[in-house]
Amino acid sequence: MYPRRDAPRGRSANNTAMYPPPPPVVVHYNHQSPTGVDSFRVPGQERLPAYEWKPPPPHTPAHHPQTPTMTNRRKRQNDEYRSPVGKRQRIDPPPHPSIGSPLNQAHLPPHPTQTLAGSSRYDFDWSQQSPSSHLGTHPNPHLQVPVIQESSISLQDYAHDKLSGQMVELFEACQQQYSDLVRKEGIRTQLQKDIQHVYAVARLYLTGSSMNGLGCRSSDADLCLVIKGSKRPDPIHVLSVLQKLFRSLPYVEKTQLIRAKVPILRFREKGSDLEFDLNINNTVGIRNTFLLRSYAYADLRIRPMILVIKKWARHHQINDASKGTLSSYTLVLMVLNYLQTLKDPVLPSLQRDYPDCFHPSMEIDMVPEGPKQIPPYVSRNWSSLGELLTGFLKYYATGFSWDKQVISVREARTLPKNNSHEWRNKYICVEEPFERNNVARAVHESIKFEAIKAQFAESWRILQYRKDLNSILPVRAIINKESSRR
Repeated sequence: MYPRRDAPRGRSANNTAMYPPPPPVVVHYNHQSPTGVDSFRVPGQERLPAYEWKPPPPHTPAHHPQTPTMTNRRKRQNDEYRSPVGKRQRIDPPPHPSIGSPLNQAHLPPHPTQTLAGSSRYDFDWSQQSPSSHLGTHPNPHLQVPVIQESSISLQDYAHDKLSGQMVELFEACQQQYSDLVRKEGIRTQLQKDIQHVYAVARLYLTGSSMNGLGCRSSDADLCLVIKGSKRPDPIHVLSVLQKLFRSLPYVEKTQLIRAKVPILRFREKGSDLEFDLNINNTVGIRNTFLLRSYAYADLRIRPMILVIKKWARHHQINDASKGTLSSYTLVLMVLNYLQTLKDPVLPSLQRDYPDCFHPSMEIDMVPEGPKQIPPYVSRNWSSLGELLTGFLKYYATGFSWDKQVISVREARTLPKNNSHEWRNKYICVEEPFERNNVARAVHESIKFEAIKAQFAESWRILQYRKDLNSILPVRAIINKESSRR
């Protein structure tokens, strides 16, 4: 489906057939689907068993099986693959804080400093030690691999200069904590139980930045309710039913039905400012959650860089799709594509190199399993966080041709802009990795587009001379605001 190695990695690649629609291929995997909460294969119409979350047991030393490492890469610590147990949504504990973290680590399960692109841990039950089953492309369940040695690389290795240190400080103060994730998961768990009184076989997923590792403490939570059946349900009708239900729940308040292109039911946890957006059957959000999660943990620099850039864009009022500027999803794809197209890439194309792990027709209950098959990717690019941030701003200020290029994380390069309806007369073109439409279509006014470009140029001009994050972003004020939330 995807070209594997034939695509050049440069920014100005030219290919004449860039946008073929995803082929109508159904992938059949010869193994049982997991029985976790994010499995949609429900026999008959019986009620689902209750979701039960088991907190992590005390840490005990364990041997870590290795996935073969890609060539010319440093080794990284791997994590065990565990088979899903019970009805749980598989959620990865957060990575171990790298440097100077204010967290009291005694209250968190231990984690390695680095996490592999394909070794994200999704199951709440960490007591199980058995390897997970392999996908159809890796049929050998008895594959023996040597142990990966623990990596000595930390975020500090990319933060020797002032600017990079400021980025690390902002990241560690603002990143979503494990307690935040547990809190959101608790609401999801209870909501699923209550929703199943109305829709017995519905499954509720936590998606977006809360789940992909790119969230902040102040991040809202996205939920996707999947209802399978022979007849596709009307989202507005389902959300209206749920709105009536939610008004009777003692832990939910301020419900609001928003009739957007993708209708959502917005609500809050009662007595707090934790907001949720719930959609119906928007399953591409589940797919891109686990794709972005794989990128987020592929290199230690990804999460700090994306968090800082989102804070920068929000501060300068160019990060709000509802107001005609860039969505957070668009910004993330722009960052990833920049890192993919450097002379020494920080990231590969996971979809191109491992198409079966992210196949757009993969059964949705297998989506969390796909990334587990990906070996470690460690870049030969040793640029500091500050250098990457400055380069990102410079690239979109001076090097990127907005009128000629389409950003494609799927291909790890830019594609030539053609005259199709999807790209014609669009100010910014960013390809959605699965649906291949334009996720930057919210930018439809010239004045907003020019403001976005001007902000990239101005911030790059300032930062390249001052090399101080405070020159483009009020770091302390953002940290204080973040600390006041939740």
